[in-house]
This record gives sequence, C-alpha cells and structure tokens, in this order.
Amino acid sequence: FDCGYEGGYTRKILKTLKKENLKAIFFVTKPFIEENPKLVKKMKKEGHLVGNHTCTHPQLSKCNVAKIRKEINDCAKTALKVIKDMGYKTILWSIAYYDYDPQNQPSVDYVVNKFKTYYHKGAIPLLHIVSKADCEALPKIIRLMHSKKYHFKTLNELD
Repeated sequence: FDCGYEGGYTRKILKTLKKENLKAIFFVTKPFIEENPKLVKKMKKEGHLVGNHTCTHPQLSKCNVAKIRKEINDCAKTALKVIKDMGYKTILWSIAYYDYDPQNQPSVDYVVNKFKTYYHKGAIPLLHIVSKADCEALPKIIRLMHSKKYHFKTLNELD
C-alpha cells in the first residue's frame, strides 16, 4: 500500500487484512509518519511491514516533462545505488492502475477486473490507502485470489 497521505481508509484496510489473516507492506512517507504515528504503530503491531517511501513523494502527474525526466533519471543514476549501499531493497509493483486520486476513483468492479486480468505469479500490486475503490474492493480481491489458489506473502517471506 502506498501511504503518501491518509485518506480515511487505512483503519478499514487494516481491519480487512486482520479479518482475512493477511499481512501487507505499507510504504509510508515522512509526513504520513508524523501525522499518523498511531496508525504506523498499529501496522507494525499487527505484523505488517512498513517500508520507506521517501520524504516528499512528489506527485509526478503535476510535474512538467522535464521535471519527471529529472526525477526518474536522477533516481536511476544515483538513488538506487545509494539505497542499495544502505542495505535497502527497491521494490517495484507489477499491477497498478489509476487509483490515487480521491476525486477520480475507479469502480469496485474495475479494480476487481484489473486483478482478474493481470494477476500472475509473484505479483506485487500497488494499492493506495487514499482509494475508496481499493478499500471497498479489497475483500473481493482477496476472495478472487484465494479462488485462483493464489498465496499471499509479505516481501520478507519472498527474500
């Protein structure tokens, strides 16, 4: 889960994960930690992983082309090496869709259909905690994946 900022769905997401006895990783930003320390502690207490998602998490959709290229190129040239040298691993997603804009949410059926269409062995979906659609679709996604004999694991179990 991308935790750039809290949108009011994190507690429900945690409740769903607890009910289904599943663990996840929540990539948090510095502002998220500072504004929601109890939620971050709850994530850890319930056995979820908490990952580093940078300090500011710039919204690339609002950046011009030059800024986006600079963000991506600078990261590719320097940040990934520094991160690796610090002992961190870079995690990239393999299933994603436009769910990060709280004012422009996909339908629950759209979200579930993305999983029906694109799930695969080793899939790492990118879900945003600010997404009402993701929050509401989560139980359906879990049931769908279980019906496909999909096993959920945390990233540290895959290492």
